Parts: sequence; C-alpha cells; structure tokens
Amino acid sequence: MMSAFRPALVVLCLAACAMLALTGCGKSRIPDASPVPSAPRPAPSVHGHTAGPVPKATFRPYTVDGKRYHPLSSADGYRDSGLASWYGEPFHGRKTSNGETYNMYAMTCAHKILPMNTVVRVTNRNNGKSVVLRVNDRGPFVGTRIVDLSYAGAKQIGVLGPGTAPVTLEAVGMAGDSPRSVSQTMASARYFIQIGSFRNRDNAERLVRELEGRGFAQSRIQQADIDGATFWRVQAGAVAGMDRARQTHARLERQYPGSFLLTD
Repeated sequence: MMSAFRPALVVLCLAACAMLALTGCGKSRIPDASPVPSAPRPAPSVHGHTAGPVPKATFRPYTVDGKRYHPLSSADGYRDSGLASWYGEPFHGRKTSNGETYNMYAMTCAHKILPMNTVVRVTNRNNGKSVVLRVNDRGPFVGTRIVDLSYAGAKQIGVLGPGTAPVTLEAVGMAGDSPRSVSQTMASARYFIQIGSFRNRDNAERLVRELEGRGFAQSRIQQADIDGATFWRVQAGAVAGMDRARQTHARLERQYPGSFLLTD
C-alpha cells in the first residue's frame, strides 16, 4: 500500500523544495505591527495544563558559552527581577529543552534554572501588566536577561515593540495545579513594594522610618551587591494577598514611580 503513494509523495517534496528556494531561509523577528506569519493555534491554559512528567535530563547541570548552569530542584519561593526578552520565529516549531514543540502563540517562557513546568508570573515594571507563563525551555543566554517570553506572553505585557523590558518574576506553582490552588497560594502570600534603592544606607533608613510612620510597620532594607557596588533597597510592607498588595502598590506608585511588587 505504501509504494502506491511514493510518486505523489515525491511530487509534494519537490513542490516544497521549490517553495523554499523562492522564499529563502532568512531569520527574522516579527515586528509588533506586522501580521503573524501563520494562523495561531489555540494556546493551552497554563493552570490545569496537562504537562507530561519533567524529563530528568533537564535537572542536570549544563554549559552554554563557557558558563555552567545548575537547574533548581524546586521553584518554591523563587523570585527575581531583571530584563525580559522574547522569541518567536525562527524558533516556532522547533524542539524546546524539555522535548516539546515550541509554539510562539502559547503562554510559555524560557528560564535558565527553574524546573520545567514551573508556572511564573512576569510583571512588566514599565507598565504594571502581568502574565502567567509555563517554563518549557532554557534561556535566555544574552547578557543579564532573566527570562525569554513567548511571542504571546510578550504581546500581553507590552514587550514586543521594545524587545526587552524590566520585569519581576515569581514562581506561583507548577503546571497541573488547579487554578484554585495557584490562586490560593497567591492570595495567602506576603508581599512587599520596593520603592527605592540607595547607595547611602542612611537615606534608606530615613525612608524606612517614614514608611513605618505611615503604617508600614514591617518595612525593610535589603542589601544588594551589583557589579562590585552595594545598594540598599527599601521595601514597604508587609501586605497579605495579591489583591491588597496591588491596591497598596497603586497608592504608593503615585509617589514612587518605578516601584514594583515582590513576594516574601
């Protein structure tokens, strides 16, 4: 039976090759204003998504461009801040690090060390927009970027046009968790609002005392060492639950533009 279809298959292959010769093999990213290159497939929801078991190989240390990475065994309590980027074509349709086929229209992302299938909330600090994504790939390996968003994820929080944006990232669960369990985790979490970063600790302490006088009794100072310089980060809090934290942040942001939320 198979031999009867071989001539037709050869014709189809020749036709495909001819199309490739006409279109070329150039790589390009999709500008925000341009139409997507093909009709998007429906993206599965992150919560309740039926993800397969995490391949054991994805927990092994690996090396890229001479740098060694050690994937975490658990994402519990993980949070980070830094630059986000995004990727679409020519990666659309290729294999991701956990063996899936990359779908640029799905709500996924790449991270260097978080376990595969970790569900993360990524918030664009420039506009306050957030998106919930599932980790299914490794990267990004450019500079100090901390996460590579899918085309769909980047579009939702306004990263497509500029290409990169400062974000906060927090792990909120694992794929397969019910929406209720993830929602409960976020509702019970303790949040802080980072409102300033100082080279002089006295300035940081002065601001903390001001916050305490305004009712933020658990405000704190966190030390951060960056490129050999020490910074003192002032965080107002603590606030219980995502809803209250967002309301509090909205009030503080009027006085402290550029502030952002962090989980404890």
